[in-house]
Amino acid sequence: MEKIRIGIVGYGNIGRGVELAVERNEDMELKAVFTRRAPETVQTMSEGVPVVHMDDMLDMKDDIDVMILCGGSATDLPVIGPEIAKNFNIIDSFDTHAKIPEYFAEVDAAAKEGGNVGIISVGWDPGMFSLNRIYAESILVQGNTYTFWGKGVSQGHSDAIRRVPGVKNAIQYTVPIEEAVEKVRSGCGPELTTREKHLRECYVVAEEGADLKNIEETIKNMPNYFSDYNTVVNFITEEELKENHNKMPHGGFVIRSGETGREGRKHVIEYSLKLDSNPEFTSSVLICYARAAYRLARKGESGAKTVFDIAPGLLSMKTEEELRAELL
Repeated sequence: MEKIRIGIVGYGNIGRGVELAVERNEDMELKAVFTRRAPETVQTMSEGVPVVHMDDMLDMKDDIDVMILCGGSATDLPVIGPEIAKNFNIIDSFDTHAKIPEYFAEVDAAAKEGGNVGIISVGWDPGMFSLNRIYAESILVQGNTYTFWGKGVSQGHSDAIRRVPGVKNAIQYTVPIEEAVEKVRSGCGPELTTREKHLRECYVVAEEGADLKNIEETIKNMPNYFSDYNTVVNFITEEELKENHNKMPHGGFVIRSGETGREGRKHVIEYSLKLDSNPEFTSSVLICYARAAYRLARKGESGAKTVFDIAPGLLSMKTEEELRAELL
């Protein structure tokens, strides 16, 4: 079997998750991990996989089929996404929803310039939840769609907090407000504000001598992340963070309620996820879209794409014949 050669850019929680996901996909192999750190300081879980500085990435241009970008959406991906798309097929999990159109345009231009495919905003939201929103809204044309996240750790929001000056470490939990969830499940179609659907709980380890009030205000007023929510900021020690917040569960629901026919018959569509490990699940989604990017690139396609543009069959290791026989 010809294997899809994967490169990992960034070796944090998502990067390690991708490494583990490659092991479970027999049509793939990990060729290299790319980092801004000194390569000799990075120890991968896989034996024999080289760790390469990002400055030397182009030396491996002929050895990588798809680069999986595992940086954060706040500052990393907006820079490295378009840069790397000029020279490689890429997959990323860019999750700043409000900035997706702008980011898509930048990656699209860069990927087309290099003749590569870039599938952006892959994961579970954006990603799997996005697909379920479009399916549900296309079926129940008149209705309301609701998305609830959690309770669980948001990697993107945690990363955004860690970039606040004076913050040493942090983790953020997204908590759905149960009363709102039950109203939606009833099919009554309530109008809910962002603030009425979720609470954001932040646990922050501050640098010694940092201005705690300023950190709290910066977090609570951060656009695209916290300003539209009721946000609670708790300052804790590094030891408390390691002892009490060392797991990364997550999950959520996409619910569409609507009516059909002249009698207004009601229907509710619900898709849910319950995840032991947010980064490992996200990485598994990234990997199957890497397969799609590889196949599209071999057909000569280029430019940016999202999950809306990818046929489901391209994600699977199975042949078209197997899919029709086994899953249809």
